[in-house]
Amino acid sequence: FYFRVTPPSVAWAQRNHCIFLTICLEDCKNPTINLDKNQLYFDGIGGTEKKHHQVTIPFYKEINAEKSQTFVRERNIEILIKKTDDDKTYWPHLTKEKNKYHWLKVDFNKWKDEDDSDDENNGGNFEDLMRSMGGLMGDSSEKPNFDDLDPQPDSDDEDIPELEE
Repeated sequence: FYFRVTPPSVAWAQRNHCIFLTICLEDCKNPTINLDKNQLYFDGIGGTEKKHHQVTIPFYKEINAEKSQTFVRERNIEILIKKTDDDKTYWPHLTKEKNKYHWLKVDFNKWKDEDDSDDENNGGNFEDLMRSMGGLMGDSSEKPNFDDLDPQPDSDDEDIPELEE
């Protein structure tokens, strides 16, 4: 009898001061997540088939495990990994080894290039960044309110002429 544990699908993105890691595993109850300065260990049962998943990800550089946070949700597990205070560089890859893994993908929805980060508080307030990434702080009162926006009419907002017969 041979039992194989498969790694879950993992997506990642980064900013100059943090890494966004999403473990794409639905209905994962009570996973084991150990995060230290060098690696992440994940072990959990979930998905539609309730399969056992396990992975160890050795990081490209050391991270600040104490300031990093984990959020177990119904559809996935989000981990906000804080880079060390003296590391504000973009990593060329997530893992220590420069290998391609079938279970590891780039999260382009959260990705921001190094030269695009000028407009994003320059590595400023970590808590503000977490709130802006979909309410990771768990405080629903911080959701954006668009009621006070004053819409400026565009030139293409004019009435459409009637069709000729």
